[in-house]
Amino acid sequence: MAKHPKSLSTIASGSYDGEVRLWNLTKKKCINSINGHDRFVRGLCFNPDGTRLFSVGDDSTVKVWNTEEFETPSHTFISQSVLYGVSCQWLNDKVFATCGDVVQLWDITRSQPTSTLKWGVDSLHHIAFNQIDTNVLASCASDRSIILYDTREVKPMRKVIMKLKTNQLAWNPMEAYVFTAANEDYNCYSYDTRKLESPINVHKDHVAAVTCIDYAPTGLEFVTGSYDKTIRIFESHHGHSREIYHTKRMQHLTSVIWSLDNKFVLSASDEMNIRIWKANASEKLGTLRPRERTALEYNATLKEKFAAHPQVKRIARHRQVPKHVYHERNQQLESKKKLKRKEENIRKHSKKNSIPYVSEKKKNVISEVV
Repeated sequence: MAKHPKSLSTIASGSYDGEVRLWNLTKKKCINSINGHDRFVRGLCFNPDGTRLFSVGDDSTVKVWNTEEFETPSHTFISQSVLYGVSCQWLNDKVFATCGDVVQLWDITRSQPTSTLKWGVDSLHHIAFNQIDTNVLASCASDRSIILYDTREVKPMRKVIMKLKTNQLAWNPMEAYVFTAANEDYNCYSYDTRKLESPINVHKDHVAAVTCIDYAPTGLEFVTGSYDKTIRIFESHHGHSREIYHTKRMQHLTSVIWSLDNKFVLSASDEMNIRIWKANASEKLGTLRPRERTALEYNATLKEKFAAHPQVKRIARHRQVPKHVYHERNQQLESKKKLKRKEENIRKHSKKNSIPYVSEKKKNVISEVV
């Protein structure tokens, strides 16, 4: 999925059968659809002014669609390899980047890529431009690394290698140096690009691989979707989620986005549905009367005042979770306790200081390569 940068009610979606659709969220209807690719639609993005939609698929083509006239592509670019992702450069509506075997930078006025950036990896499955420092972009590689690029350079800048593969990443729209990566080890990792040897925060709670991630426009929160069939909302400076969404019918999550008005979260999953969730579950939608607004503000003040009270804290933190998530979480806690106990026993019977303590932040990061 991709969100329109100018229109709050418009999003685009791509499916496994190659179909590309434009949706009107207020009417909950599809306003345009086209069979854009022969096989999977791997990536979608709008240009900064929202007049063009870029799509890439397994047929090794990049197609540019005019959002007003959605019948035939205005441009078609043919790549030499399979493409897995596309991202548009902010503040420049002519430049976009694709990833596959290599990262290719394209200009919409040219039929061939203007630049090719590679670092000897098999394939790259996700790419994203920074919204603030618009010349910087990052990609996720199949060799478990996250690679940073600068469009002004002729080769990649740096990369960090993790123990397991990163599925997707999202840049913080308010902090130029910060991005968060969704990893196969059930966690999300927030990094500062100035210090890649260890993440600044580890976000835990999922019980299966985290497949997709997107930041709120405020930069204070982000939403994740996982293979455990749940959506979680995290505060960017906290290690645990503040909210969890799930339904009986929802299957593995493939994409999540946060609306630009900061009120809604959208999710796409394997059972071919797009769902709209409130970013704040208890928030009342629609216009509020003055007495209603006063009562809500008073209740919020009370919650903040007594937030440290044990019973209030327990009620505010409690969430119902699916049975399979509950049991899997308990199993993972048990296995972590066993590993910790084993490590303590080894340390107890070894030479003093021979086995160093490793912080949780550094356990899953192998190295930084410059």
